[in-house]
Amino acid sequence: MTRRFWMTGAAVCAAALAVPGAAQQQTGAQAGNFRLNDQDGKVVELGKFRGKTVVLEWHNPECPFVRKHYDSGNMQKTQAAAQAQGAVWLTINSAAPGKQGYQSFASAKTLVAKDGIKASHYLLDSKGVVGRGYAAKTTPQMVIIDPAGVLVYQGGIDDKASSKKEDIPNARNHVLAALGEMKAGKPVSVKETRSYGCSVKYDGVS
Repeated sequence: MTRRFWMTGAAVCAAALAVPGAAQQQTGAQAGNFRLNDQDGKVVELGKFRGKTVVLEWHNPECPFVRKHYDSGNMQKTQAAAQAQGAVWLTINSAAPGKQGYQSFASAKTLVAKDGIKASHYLLDSKGVVGRGYAAKTTPQMVIIDPAGVLVYQGGIDDKASSKKEDIPNARNHVLAALGEMKAGKPVSVKETRSYGCSVKYDGVS
């Protein structure tokens, strides 16, 4: 069983519909639904993308591990490749106000343009409800949800837990590998990995 998370507009509420306290989404189970506002204030609901593959990416623009992938262009290339396969890419910022990486609507719009972020939507989760619901611990942290709404991968973007751009060429990009297997009609061979990066800057977390 899973939890579902709902956010709309400026007012935020979270409703635990099942298994109180069991926040982490389970690989192989239905992913918990949620609603968040994107950088333009548009309400984006995960469940509306049923029938498409969805990639979730937790983001903090000030984290050196995130910068590794954006300054090198690796994350943007991965985003573009995923969308070329018909996937929806949702970048999520769960930093609380006053914390490193926090974005307002205005600053998020500027950030998306400045960094060339190719996400379908840049989502603001300043209350941390969705991030905690998906047990997002680091930035970056990745989740892949298949067209049937099943969580098929969660963990790191690759297998090189460093902030060095020169490590990217020799890394296994877990997201691209999983999407390639899905496109070929194969099961995802690596379903879970340990994510790495900066801690998600939730309220009350340094």
